[in-house]
Amino acid sequence: MQKEQQQLAALVRGKKVAFIGAGVSHKALIEEFVGLGAEVTLCDKKPSVEAFGDYAGTIRRLGLRLSLGEHYMDGFRGQDIILRTPGFEYYQKPLQDAIAAGTMVTSEVELFFDLCPCEIVAVTGSDGKTTTTTLISEMFKAAGRTVHLGGNIGAPLLPMLPEVAPTDVAVVELSSFQLISMRKSPTVAVVTNVTPNHLDHHKDMQEYIDAKRNILLYQVPPCRAVLGYENDITRAMQADCKGEQVWFTRLHETDNGAFLRGDGMLCMAEGGKVTPFLAQKDVKLRGLHNIENLLAAAAAVWGRVPVEAIRQVGSTFTGVEHRIEPVRVLDGVTWYNDSIATSPTRTIAGLRSFDQKIILIAGGYDKKIPYEPLAPELLAHVKTLVLMGATGPRIEAAVRAEQGFAESGLAILHAGSMEEAVALARSAAKPGDIVSLSPASASFDAYPNFEARGKHYKQIVNSL
Repeated sequence: MQKEQQQLAALVRGKKVAFIGAGVSHKALIEEFVGLGAEVTLCDKKPSVEAFGDYAGTIRRLGLRLSLGEHYMDGFRGQDIILRTPGFEYYQKPLQDAIAAGTMVTSEVELFFDLCPCEIVAVTGSDGKTTTTTLISEMFKAAGRTVHLGGNIGAPLLPMLPEVAPTDVAVVELSSFQLISMRKSPTVAVVTNVTPNHLDHHKDMQEYIDAKRNILLYQVPPCRAVLGYENDITRAMQADCKGEQVWFTRLHETDNGAFLRGDGMLCMAEGGKVTPFLAQKDVKLRGLHNIENLLAAAAAVWGRVPVEAIRQVGSTFTGVEHRIEPVRVLDGVTWYNDSIATSPTRTIAGLRSFDQKIILIAGGYDKKIPYEPLAPELLAHVKTLVLMGATGPRIEAAVRAEQGFAESGLAILHAGSMEEAVALARSAAKPGDIVSLSPASASFDAYPNFEARGKHYKQIVNSL
């Protein structure tokens, strides 16, 4: 057993440990913790063991203690350690009561940060997290490094711990839900932008911003912070930086970071030297927002990988599933899946990546974020708007209240399901048109996550 695994064993052996929920990351850890000698309690809203389906057999085999149903949080009392799932709100009273009583409240990602023997590069932001994280991972791989990718993307990190060597690099995507309780920051931290999001989960916008700031607040020099210059909130985070701070910017030239030069070259400036590393015309990713993601990734790995590795990835990487993903061309109409667009800013970025007015499918679960900023973009970039879900009426109201709506010619249609939305879009489309699913809303009214929504959409489109 390597040193880090011994440390984990020493932490949990003989301890009462409660897991909130049995999601993907927790299932692997529950088994590991039982094997390390922990006394594990599973706390979950599900009313019975049978409600866990296939996992019920594992619960019985491991002999887990259970706190289920309406009062599942009663199981927090008397625990030595509680592992919080990101979706469980940190400031709920039963959890805060447990902390006050001396219980250690942590998470899979926090424990990994505590024990990881290698350098950690982490990314957060309202938009662009996954693409930027993936680009960074691919750049390290292109340089021959062993990469462990996880956090809010890919597989859980803590079960990987036995495989992590000090010479490796961990590349981690972090959501506000994960960051809100974190008291350890990565060696390299990237904040892409911060715009209103998840306000159904956070108390207010300030709590959301403060959660994001945790990626910087606990950095220990030597360290690097990469911040988006164009976003007022991330620009202000310069005051939180503990070590080297660099920018990424598409609209300005900087002497300290990665930028898009006026001649279409992506460049890195440091120490009075400007190094062009890639022509914009050679970038395969669609949309100007992805130029920003590429600049952020380059700034994060600069000096850690050869420039050629950055250039290679930047000129070959075509994107991540559900992010302006081409689905098919049917009867001259091109269909795209941008299900990742769970907020207006993401949808705006997607709309701006096309050079014509499109047919847009939007709407979904209501995260209590404003839609007024989306309205002028819809008038400028959309000719037919197909709306669905709880936010459909809110989006329509914002559009109709926007100056110029009456003259825009924008057609607004409503659908009760994804199947109906696709059918309406198909009926409205003519050869040469573009149809994109870019909801500007979360998926939880109809799907467990945006991935499931995107997959269902693709299935429907591919079956036409």
